[in-house]
Amino acid sequence: MATFDDDARLLPSRALLDLDDYVDAGGGAGIAALVDLEREEVIAKIAESGLRGRGGAGFGTGTKWRSILETAADDDLDVALVVNAAEGEPGTFKDRALLRWNPFQVLEGALIARHAVGASRVIVGMKERAVEELAALDRAVAAAIEAGWPGAAAVEVVRGPDEYLYGEETGMLEVIEGELPMPRHLAPYMNGLFTQSANPSLALVNNVETLANVPGIVANGAEWFRHQGSTDSPGTMVFTLSGDVAASGCWELPLGVSLGTVISEIGGAEDPKFVISGVSSRVITPDLFDVAAGFDAMAEVDIGLGSAGFVVYDRSHCVVRVAAVLARFLSVEQCGQCNACTLGTTAIHEALERIDHGDGTADDLDSLAMWAGKVTDQARCALPTGAQLLVASLLEDFAEEVADHLGTACWSSREPVVPKITDVDLDTGVVTFDHDYHRKQDDWTYAPA
Repeated sequence: MATFDDDARLLPSRALLDLDDYVDAGGGAGIAALVDLEREEVIAKIAESGLRGRGGAGFGTGTKWRSILETAADDDLDVALVVNAAEGEPGTFKDRALLRWNPFQVLEGALIARHAVGASRVIVGMKERAVEELAALDRAVAAAIEAGWPGAAAVEVVRGPDEYLYGEETGMLEVIEGELPMPRHLAPYMNGLFTQSANPSLALVNNVETLANVPGIVANGAEWFRHQGSTDSPGTMVFTLSGDVAASGCWELPLGVSLGTVISEIGGAEDPKFVISGVSSRVITPDLFDVAAGFDAMAEVDIGLGSAGFVVYDRSHCVVRVAAVLARFLSVEQCGQCNACTLGTTAIHEALERIDHGDGTADDLDSLAMWAGKVTDQARCALPTGAQLLVASLLEDFAEEVADHLGTACWSSREPVVPKITDVDLDTGVVTFDHDYHRKQDDWTYAPA
């Protein structure tokens, strides 16, 4: 069952879908403070707080905002703020939980960010299938406009496709411009929206949860924000737990809590074999459960916090079969613009499937090792990095199990699915996966049921 701390900063104990309820709960103080704050003062507060991006990379938010403001001022460039709400990382539901239960706080954070960097417009990129979250945000924007929140009328919500790469920041810019989510070579701070030689521009792209933290920092100060979390990873984060756990759902926890506390004590996982935090990091084995759930602490042991979506697999799972399912996801979702990725993710998936079916040979292990080293060559985005890290950790952490699987049919009766979450009941914690995903094809269409 998903429960929330009474002192939670992001996820309230109940949905706040009415502006009066949000204000009664303390909301709106951040945007009200803008009357007395210059842009640089707002950015200084965010930088001092140590807020790091919650979209996966963990980059300093204040540093990012200051860079955009200074570059735009130096070159007289237009700035657009893009709110990345196209959540699609397997095992993650944090952004949709925030938009469903606390949309005004996300909106308030976006409007503060707009003021801080001088953005002319705010565009929220969401997936059209997120019907409940879209409705909540639409109502919040309308109420904010009526209440006179500064900048609310400049907010536009773009409904996009249910593709993994829509959540990649440059792929999102392409969708906003009416194209497919094909990642670009140039980052948003170099090439913004609708850019031409006559009107160069920049885009600041921030994740939903990053912006949800902003109002509290502006209203209460950096010291208040740092009161929870760790030195390098201050604040709280919304964790999503699913898979072989007793308590699934969304949990807001201070960063720095141990992985074991999240997975075993809160999630109730009794005998986990390994855990994934999305598909862009190596697998997490139980010997790493003492590591703090924070950006730097996890990076030091070569695992990633990502979007804090943890999928737990117990010992009834075959690691090769799980890896084959995840590798197929990466193979299907790649965009076809990079040869190394197009060929590599496919080859990795096919080799893992052969091993899973009992037809694998030592040549398949050699192929996996080879592609793990070159699948990221000249990549436009981080998708092939996920394949690289996944395969490398598979060969390293479960080498004996993989080798024993060569020429032998899989021993496991479990049939794992791609842990792409379609819904989480925020009252009960029940997680629903996309059980149609196995029909998705390389051209992003679906085979007949």
